[in-house]
Amino acid sequence: MRHARRRVVRRGTQLAAVGGLLLGGAMVTTAMASETPGTSAVPFSSATQAGDTGSALVARLGTARTAGSWIGADGKPVVAVTDEQAAAMVKRAGAEPKMVSHSMNELKAATATLRGAPRVAGTAWAVDYRTNRVMVEADSTVSASDWSDLSRVAAGIGSFVQMQRSQGTFTPRLNGAQPILSTGGRCSAGFNVTNGQTDFILTAGHCGPANTIWFDDSQGNQQLGTTINTQFPGNDFSLIQYAGGKAGDNADVVAIGNGQGVRITGAADPTVGQKVFRSGSTSGLHDGTVTALNATVNYPEGTVTGLIQTNVCAEPGDSGGPLFSEGIALGVTSGGSGDCTAGGVTFFQPVTRAMAALNVQLIASTQNAAGGQGASPAPSAAATHSAIAPSAASPGSAAPVGSSDDTSLVARLTDTRNVGPGLLVIGGSLVALVATRYFRAEQDRKAYQRYYSATWG
Repeated sequence: MRHARRRVVRRGTQLAAVGGLLLGGAMVTTAMASETPGTSAVPFSSATQAGDTGSALVARLGTARTAGSWIGADGKPVVAVTDEQAAAMVKRAGAEPKMVSHSMNELKAATATLRGAPRVAGTAWAVDYRTNRVMVEADSTVSASDWSDLSRVAAGIGSFVQMQRSQGTFTPRLNGAQPILSTGGRCSAGFNVTNGQTDFILTAGHCGPANTIWFDDSQGNQQLGTTINTQFPGNDFSLIQYAGGKAGDNADVVAIGNGQGVRITGAADPTVGQKVFRSGSTSGLHDGTVTALNATVNYPEGTVTGLIQTNVCAEPGDSGGPLFSEGIALGVTSGGSGDCTAGGVTFFQPVTRAMAALNVQLIASTQNAAGGQGASPAPSAAATHSAIAPSAASPGSAAPVGSSDDTSLVARLTDTRNVGPGLLVIGGSLVALVATRYFRAEQDRKAYQRYYSATWG
């Protein structure tokens, strides 16, 4: 009876050990498959292919035969062309051609004429690739006489320049999304960047002049940093140097509210039709689409050019907040009109242009053993388009906002996102298998000794 019980225990231990090996292997496989992706300007390989197709076709055919490209509803690139031969080339390359009447050269000439006219605060214009028009908007502050003068300029250019009035006022969204405060008002942090030695916050230039001191609490007790470089108007970006020199933990995460954030993996330029997300300290997370590029806005404080135009809403205090999509940094909030109740138009300073002018790189997610942070590579031209249908796009991979103090070895080994727990299960199962084999061999040896002793002689 005792031997039968031993056999049952031994067989049960062996089965449990085999099950542990299978479970541990599955845990390791799952952990490796769920690791945070490394730094990349494009989260999906198909996005690179689509970007290569659209931008390369426009570059190859030239601005006299094309009028821009954008993302269609199905996520595929569409290229505006002016002749049948160009359309055939676009179709052979796998993109969708659209015949238009005016080339990019004509559209740019129209915007140059508008820029040369007397400046009117409260106006903005941009090229609408999808309608092959130059859209000129005037907010509620533009007088009837100024509107009439601007309309005459537009009529002299051609019928493809369309005038329209909008509600609200084109203003910087002063007052990342984490709030940063100074004596001049409240803004939102954009993205963390570095020059390799010191870390900075990239935010809007109109938030404050050089030497502005920023705090991350309303009482002014916790100094965040100081503005060391700013450009506004003309451009709209500034650099805030951290008081301690370093951004700290989770520097590659932008806040989206409720203690949650999105991990940033790279930087790129957007394309017309792309779905994008904006986060700010006033209105939180909102989404929309890119409606135009290289937009010009005549704020009361001055003119800013080369902006991204979207239909994402924003409110005062959202200035400097991040614009992103699929974990890719695109811009920082400049200004606009309307609010997040009635909607409106919002403009963003492109991140790539700001970083190039400031000679800094994005602090983005990297894949290494420590799961640390690093600077993103130079933006790629292939990263300007997304092959994801606009309706299917997301902000990016979720991440907690704030630092974690639980960095002990036990915590890391027991974290189900790591391979540690799986390796522990596999190790324990192997020990159990070896032990059962050893005990079986030892029992057989002793049984043989007893038998030999009883039968010898």
